[in-house]
Amino acid sequence: MEIQEVKTTDLQQFQAIMLKAVNAGNEYKKVSKEAKANFLEEIVRQIELLGFELIETAMTETNLPEARLIGERGRTCNQLKMFADLIREGSWVEASIDTALPQRLPIPKSDIRKMLVPLGPVVVFGASNFPLAFSTAGGDTASALAAGCPVVLKAHSAHRKTSVLVAGAIEKAIQLAQMPKNVFQHVIGRYEIGQALVKHPATQAVAFTGSYTGGKALFDLANHRHRPIPVFAEMGSVNPVCLLSEKLATQPESLAKEMAASITQGVGQFCTNPGVMIAVEDKALDEFLSHLKIAIQQVSPAKMLHSGIAQSYHEGIASVINDEDLSIEAAVQKTENDAGNALIASVSAAVFMERPTLHQEIFGPYSLLVKCKDKAEMLAVVNVLEGQLTGTIMGTDSDLQQNIDLLESLTTIAGRVMINNVPTGVEVCPSMVHGGPFPATTDARFTSVGTSAIKRFVRPVCLQNFSQSLLPAELQDGNPMQIWRLIDGEFSKA
Repeated sequence: MEIQEVKTTDLQQFQAIMLKAVNAGNEYKKVSKEAKANFLEEIVRQIELLGFELIETAMTETNLPEARLIGERGRTCNQLKMFADLIREGSWVEASIDTALPQRLPIPKSDIRKMLVPLGPVVVFGASNFPLAFSTAGGDTASALAAGCPVVLKAHSAHRKTSVLVAGAIEKAIQLAQMPKNVFQHVIGRYEIGQALVKHPATQAVAFTGSYTGGKALFDLANHRHRPIPVFAEMGSVNPVCLLSEKLATQPESLAKEMAASITQGVGQFCTNPGVMIAVEDKALDEFLSHLKIAIQQVSPAKMLHSGIAQSYHEGIASVINDEDLSIEAAVQKTENDAGNALIASVSAAVFMERPTLHQEIFGPYSLLVKCKDKAEMLAVVNVLEGQLTGTIMGTDSDLQQNIDLLESLTTIAGRVMINNVPTGVEVCPSMVHGGPFPATTDARFTSVGTSAIKRFVRPVCLQNFSQSLLPAELQDGNPMQIWRLIDGEFSKA
């Protein structure tokens, strides 16, 4: 396929890319739901046909192991299949009908019908830490295409060759499924290229997974346009884990092993990594820490995704080591420059609450334990935290009954709240919420994982007094996918 290497000074090339997206979108939104579903399934087939070449290329570019990438490819394909099933079933468009009441007094009522329609061209940014599942054919691309939107994909420089391979698979699927040409376009270039795409007036929405700095910059850029557009940026979080007293006292070793595995999984390079643990300081916590130190030291440092991420991580933990307010609880020695060596530090709750900089994510196998005097201080720590992707409580049934207020507080700041599950690992299913209040994301009303992710790229439109022949199929009388009908002044489920 033709890969577009773009320079920020080449305005004509930008114009051509977005004009192609607009034209493709005008055709694509008319494509039947069955044809769209077949298209997404064809993308799956073409990705699978890439075979081990895709896995080997991604391994070379990202330092990720074979098993992780095989799993990620499976997740990528399953997401596409999930959206194919969703759009084939059809009820996600939320079609609803209010039939006319011409005899109503004192004012007659017109026929009014509503459904969700695609926004238009979506610019998607590939993520550095997920070269497949959150990149070229990942969840953002899959949900935008399922919604009926054309996609312009800005490849991540850390895994360019992998992105090119997947883009080629999508291009082949476009041809075989007879989809509009340029319904998907693949762009390579520096960060400034992405900025220019966001600013282009034809762009209708943006999807981003990455750092707070990058996501917030795109959000600000989009809001300073003459016509602002939504930016759905997932920007990570510290994912607080509250360790309750009875759980610590009765299961210190198993809990320590579970937390160590979560902190170091994938060299800590997950947006759901447990970056903050919160507990009451007592003998049970000391016992837990002794087991956590052993478990952490048993994890050998592995290479991080690329040298830039490794450098940022080592700068972050260097600041921790040099901080007089923090104590080092467990540390692993670095074996090579690009390796991520795990570090666990601790701090008093009072200092943590006074210093918001300690609430910020250090991307890698690091976690900060906040030591509290009592339950009340534990709750106060949770209440000073900003928006999070996840919040977790580790506790026995008795613990939980005594800490309902803590559970409620976590629900106010996090998109996904867990009991006795570590935050790493995001299930792709309709009930999943991978999002949360700012600064975890730029819009807490949406998720980037699960079937609801499609709602980011649509808007409701009301069609009033349309004849049957002018209505889309979803709004015509007798369509089984309508969710509500108002007939003769009474609601009924269609």
